[in-house]
Amino acid sequence: MTTMSRRFLHSLPIFLLMLALMSLTGFVAHRLAEQLGLAELQATGLHRLDLYSASLEREIGKYAFLPGTLGLERDVLDLLRQPDGARLAPQVNAYLEQLNERAGTLSIYVIDAKGHVVATSNWRRADSFMGEDLSFRPYFRDAMATGSGRFFGIGTTRGEPGYYLASTLVDDSRTLGVAVIKVSLDQLEKTWSTVEAPAMVSDENGVVILGSVADWKFTTLRPLDDATRSAFDQTLQYNRRALKPLGLQELAELDHGARLVRIARASPEPVSVYPVAGRFLAQSRPLPGTPWTLTVLSHLEQVDDMVQSRTALAVVGAAFIFMLGMMLDERRRHLKAKLAARAALQKAHDELERKVEERTADLSAANQQLQGEVAERTAAERTLRAAQDELVQAGKLAVIGQLATGIAHELNQPLAALRTLSGNAARFLERGDTDTARSNLERIGHLVDRMGNITGQLRAFARKSSGKAQPVALCRAIDNAQALLEQRLRQSRAEVRRHCPLPEPFALCDANRLEQVLVNLIGNALDAMDDVPDPCIELDVTVAGDRVRLSVRDHGPGLADEALAHLFEPFFTTKSAGAGLGLGLTISAGIVRDFGGTLTGANHPEGGAVFTLDIPLADETARHE
Repeated sequence: MTTMSRRFLHSLPIFLLMLALMSLTGFVAHRLAEQLGLAELQATGLHRLDLYSASLEREIGKYAFLPGTLGLERDVLDLLRQPDGARLAPQVNAYLEQLNERAGTLSIYVIDAKGHVVATSNWRRADSFMGEDLSFRPYFRDAMATGSGRFFGIGTTRGEPGYYLASTLVDDSRTLGVAVIKVSLDQLEKTWSTVEAPAMVSDENGVVILGSVADWKFTTLRPLDDATRSAFDQTLQYNRRALKPLGLQELAELDHGARLVRIARASPEPVSVYPVAGRFLAQSRPLPGTPWTLTVLSHLEQVDDMVQSRTALAVVGAAFIFMLGMMLDERRRHLKAKLAARAALQKAHDELERKVEERTADLSAANQQLQGEVAERTAAERTLRAAQDELVQAGKLAVIGQLATGIAHELNQPLAALRTLSGNAARFLERGDTDTARSNLERIGHLVDRMGNITGQLRAFARKSSGKAQPVALCRAIDNAQALLEQRLRQSRAEVRRHCPLPEPFALCDANRLEQVLVNLIGNALDAMDDVPDPCIELDVTVAGDRVRLSVRDHGPGLADEALAHLFEPFFTTKSAGAGLGLGLTISAGIVRDFGGTLTGANHPEGGAVFTLDIPLADETARHE
């Protein structure tokens, strides 16, 4: 394999990781930016709803009282009350004509109880309402039934759309007729056509009766069945207009009644100061006193542009931070690993040299002065014990040096996340988005806890053991050893099969030293399976009487005959030069022997090597103490 090929294979996982990080960052940034943009657009839409609703209510409210005032005119009541009241029609017509001009309405007319127009403001026109039968009109029937009626429709005589306000004219004991005011809302529509976002008003039938876009008027928001269209033909509410669909399609529902909709592009497209086709945020509100619904449509073009720009910025920022972090981490790991390996090896070598010399000197002096120097022999034994403890500690530090790279990798990812989350929290606080900032700070707390667990496990493993035997939960000791080797297990893709009986057995030993033995055995198992395509480690705990056995089996090539013969001898190793000193199994066997147990190694009948710890089981009294 060429150098270029090796570099490509080494860089491929990093490139894929960066690509995944950029994709995830882009997705999260897109969703957050879209939610923020929609929230801002919703707030703006609600404000527009308030303005449009107030303007429409104000426009209609100007004329709401007018039909009832006709009941105060004696001539109007006499026209309806007296049998010969028709002689008063010219006088009432003139009064209605003058009132219509001053009020600015389209027309004012009076209908008798049978539904015939007996006086009207347009009496001078050739298409006057005089004498027409309007008993079929809904506003007349509503007024006769309830005292008042409101109705939007298209006039059957002149074809003018307008809003009808009707009120009954009553005598002391009976209803004489109905007074009707027809109001034009064209001026309101012209005002709406100059605002920032389109708006429309639909009636109870889903027909657009007012709209800031002229082509939307008298279109439908939902399909009309044949029965409804037939009813319209009878009431002539829309004067047989075609009532084509607007082409509004609902895409999704949001909070507070808002919806995402799409309006199909018409051909030719209407001329407007704002977009009238595409995706919109639709917000609706019923109008008090009417069966109408006011809808404001806010175009999503600005939100889409903002989302795209923020997403692109987030992706570029994530790529930059990732590359910078990779450079810094690579440099730090290389330097730290080099220094740690050098220091650990030097310290282990020096300690070993010193302890061997001390032990040799102590043993020689003790042998020469055995008869008369019992006190010196006791001191020599204590010194030897201390030397053994230091040697165990040196073995721990050597293991920690081997684990340093993996642990640094485990800590690097939370550190990079802390940097990103803390920066985002500051920006959200500047925007006043305390909820998102609080969420970021909570995630920072979880990451800090995770880093604390990693360093806590490493610190507990590195501390000097007291050597005092006490009840130790074996399954928990296995978990701690696995946690220390987690990065190495993940890199080797080794499968760990463990069996731990219930209730969990407790061994009488020192927890810290037991974990050191397990780390050494699991590490040796991983070394033995370097070339195995599917590495697997089996950890099995069994209880037999007052003893407990813990076995560690690998699925490697097994132990050679020479290795079995010298398995626990100092400085014997099957590893390559520089990969080990041959003291791991020797130290482990001494630790287990101090527990009052044994450590044995053999080849498993089904392949691979298996090492078994046989140590005393803690009784119930010791566990409770």
